[in-house]
Amino acid sequence: MALIITDGCINCDVCEPECPNDAIYMGLEIYQIDPKKCTECVGHFTEPQCVQVCPVACIPVDPQFVEDRETLWQKYLRLKLPTKQPVVLEKSCRPGP
Repeated sequence: MALIITDGCINCDVCEPECPNDAIYMGLEIYQIDPKKCTECVGHFTEPQCVQVCPVACIPVDPQFVEDRETLWQKYLRLKLPTKQPVVLEKSCRPGP
């Protein structure tokens, strides 16, 4: 699943630098999340970092982009492999059974 930033966003600027996939960007009025880049931090962290730092809790799951953890893992691999970055992860970051 990708996440979405709702109109409750106060443009506090804390979420954008936390995104390891550069999926968060400033839209016309509030921050937005590119669903093609959002992996909910699968491959990087055990929890979505933007959700963790958001002071107004305005980042829910986007119902238009429902993906399971394996699909998010595959998206992570597609995002990272073309740049030839090494993919070395803690076991806790990998999708579970």
